[in-house]
Amino acid sequence: MDVDVIVVGAGPTGLLLATELGLAGASATVLELLPTPSMQSKGGGIQPRTAEVFELRGLMAPLLERALPHGAVAGHFAGLPVELDCGPFGTRYPHPVSVPQAAVEAVLAEAAARRGVPIRRGHQVTDLHVEPDSVRVTVCAGGAEYRASAGHLVACDGGHSTVRRLLGVPFPGEAGARTSTVADVRLAAASASVPQHGGRMADLVHSGGGYWTMLSPSGDGRHRLVFGTLDPSAGPTRADPITRDEVDAVLRAVHGRPTRLGELLEGSRFTDGTRQLERYRYDRVLFAGDAAHVHPPLGGQGLNLGIQDAMNLGWKLAATVLGRAPAGLLDTYHEERHPVAAAVLRHTKAQRVLAERRPTPDVAALRDIVTELIRLPDANRYLAGLMSGLGLRYPMPHQPDDPLVGGRMPDLELTVDGRPGRVSELLHDGRGVLLSLAERPDLDAVRLPDGVARYSAKTAEQFPANAVLIRPDGHIGWASRRGELGTDGLRAALRRWFTPS
Repeated sequence: MDVDVIVVGAGPTGLLLATELGLAGASATVLELLPTPSMQSKGGGIQPRTAEVFELRGLMAPLLERALPHGAVAGHFAGLPVELDCGPFGTRYPHPVSVPQAAVEAVLAEAAARRGVPIRRGHQVTDLHVEPDSVRVTVCAGGAEYRASAGHLVACDGGHSTVRRLLGVPFPGEAGARTSTVADVRLAAASASVPQHGGRMADLVHSGGGYWTMLSPSGDGRHRLVFGTLDPSAGPTRADPITRDEVDAVLRAVHGRPTRLGELLEGSRFTDGTRQLERYRYDRVLFAGDAAHVHPPLGGQGLNLGIQDAMNLGWKLAATVLGRAPAGLLDTYHEERHPVAAAVLRHTKAQRVLAERRPTPDVAALRDIVTELIRLPDANRYLAGLMSGLGLRYPMPHQPDDPLVGGRMPDLELTVDGRPGRVSELLHDGRGVLLSLAERPDLDAVRLPDGVARYSAKTAEQFPANAVLIRPDGHIGWASRRGELGTDGLRAALRRWFTPS
C-alpha cells in the first residue's frame, strides 16, 4: 500500500477527509481499528455550519433522509433557557439537524467509496516511522502483520489516539473531573416524564435520586441516554463496565419506577477533560478531530469541530501531495484551525460551569446574568455564531480587513448561463471558485490556476460584493465590493491559496 495519504480512523473526521482527498484526485486509504462500523449514537446532530459544509459537497440530501423528526429546535449555550437565533447569518440551516453519528458515518463511508478510497476495518496501526520522504507504518490485521507507506499520514483516531502515542506527542491540558455515560437503549416501559420527541436541552435534562439524565428518542424504537451522577466523586470511572442494572437504576431514579430498561444496546464513558495539541502538524504527520483536541461535551461541538478540521485540511493536503500547492499552504491548516479549537475549549469550559446541576449561589447568580445577556440581540448573535460555526472567519493575509473576507460564502440563489442554481452547487467538485456577480471584464483577463473554476452569475439576493474568490472549503479568500474594480487583491489571493510554487 503506497498511497499519497494514510488516514487513521474511520469516524466522521477521517471519512470526510478521505472523501475530500479522493475528490481532489489524491490516493488515500483509511485504516480503522474496529472491525465493523459502530452503531452507537455518540454525536446527536450537526450544527448549521456543518450542514453548510456538507451541502458544499452535495451530502446534505442523504443526511436529511436519515434525520430524526425533532422539528426546528434552536441551539443553546450551556442549556440556558434562551434560544440562539441563527437567522441573522442568512443560512439555509438556521437550526441544528438531528442526525445520529452512525448515520453521518454511513453517508460519508459511501461518499469515500464513490471516490475510490478503501476503508480497511480491523486494521490496527502498531508502529510508525517518519522518513524524510514518507511515513511508514506497521499494521496488524486478522492476526497478520504488514507494512505500508504514504507521503503523509493524518491521525483521526480519537481522543486516545494511537498515532499520538506512537509519536510521543504531548497532549497538554486538564484531566476530566467527572465521568459521564452515553448509551443507546430500548425501553420496556416509560413514565410520563420520558420525552416523546427531541427538543431543547433545557427540556430534555432531568435529575433525581442523585443522577442527571438527558434522554431523547433516536429512531427505530431506540433512545439515546446520557447520564451522570450529581456528585462527581460518586460516579463510575471510565474503565468501569456499563451494566443493565446501572442503566435501569438511573432510569428509575430520574423518571420513576414505571420506567424500565428493555435492552442496553451500546454504551461508552466519557469525561469532561480539556486537552489540545500544541501543533497540528509534525512534519509528515497531521492531526484532526479528537486526536488533536478534546473538550467537555457541551453544545454539540465535537463532531462538528472535527468535520470542519477535515474540510479545512482536505483540499490543502491534496494540493500538497499532488504538487500544486503554494509554499506554506499546508501550514495554514494549523494556523487556521488551532485557534478555532482553542476557542471551543474555552467556551465549553465556561458552559460546564453554567450547566452545573447543583450550582452554588454564586453560579446561580452568574446563570441569571448570562441568561439576561443572551436575550440581548448582539450577545445572542455572538453566541449563535460561536456555537453554530456560522460566525467563523479565518484571517486572510495580504487582504484588506473586510468582514466578508475570511468568512463563509452564503449559499445564494444564482442564475448561471440561464440556469437556476446555488453557490454550493458550484463547489461540489472541490475546486475553488471565482464568482462574478456583475460585469467584470478585468477579471476575465486574470489567468486562473487549474484548481479554480470561473463563473459569471446573477442573483436577486442582497450581497455586498460584485465578485468573490471562494476557497474549496466555502470561505471567501478575496472580495470586491460593489462599485470596486481592480485585480491586485485577487492575484494576491490566487498566489496565496492556489498558484503552485
